[in-house]
Amino acid sequence: MTIRVVVADDQALVRGGFRMIIDARDDLEVVGEAADGQHAVRLVRQMRPDVVLMDVRMPVMDGIDATREIVASGSAARVLVLTTFDLDEHVLDALRAGASGFLLKDIRPGELADAIRVTARGDALLAPSVTRRMLDRFVRTAAPAARPAPAALAELSEREIEVLTLIGQALSNAEIARQLVLSEATVKSHVSAVLRKLQLRDRVQAAVAAYDHGLVRPRHV
Repeated sequence: MTIRVVVADDQALVRGGFRMIIDARDDLEVVGEAADGQHAVRLVRQMRPDVVLMDVRMPVMDGIDATREIVASGSAARVLVLTTFDLDEHVLDALRAGASGFLLKDIRPGELADAIRVTARGDALLAPSVTRRMLDRFVRTAAPAARPAPAALAELSEREIEVLTLIGQALSNAEIARQLVLSEATVKSHVSAVLRKLQLRDRVQAAVAAYDHGLVRPRHV
C-alpha cells in the first residue's frame, strides 16, 4: 500500500529535494506540493494524504495554523513538522496544534523515509535526541495548552497515570514495559486507553499533557 505524502515548504528547492527522496521509494508517493500553509490545507482536503511534511515558517499561513486547521477538519493525515533548529520554540506550538512530531531539515534520506512510514502507521514521532530537551526548555515558559477536563483525568487508573508520566519522560513502550515490569502489549493497551480517555491524538500530545498537568517537571537545561 502506497503512503501518500504532501510536502509544504515555501522553498521550491526544499520541496523538490524531498520529492526526489520520497518518490524514489516504492511505497511512498508525493501527491502534492504547497508553498504556504493555506495551500497545504486545501491540498490535504483535496488529496487526502496519509502524511504531511509541514514547514513551520511559511507565508500567507504558517505551519502551526495550517496544522491546527488540518487537525480540526477531522483529517486522518498526520503532520510532521520540519524545522531547521532542534530547539525551535515554534515546535512546541506545532505539537500543541496537533502535529505528530518534528524532523530536522538535514535529516538523512533513509531516516526521512522511515519517519514517514512510522508516522503513517499512527506511531507519533519526535526527533529522539532532542525530545526531552525540547519539552524541558519550552514547557516551563509556554502558556498552558487547553487542558483535559478534571473528570477526564480522574478516569485514568493509577497505572495509566504512571504510563502517562513515562510518556512525558520520552520513554518508548519497550522502556516503559521494562520500568513497570509489564509486557509491551500491556503498555500499548494502557497508552491507547490514556489517549482515548484524554481525547488526545497521539503520544506526542500525551507527552505535552504530562508536562501541562505537572506529572513531569522540567529539568534545568
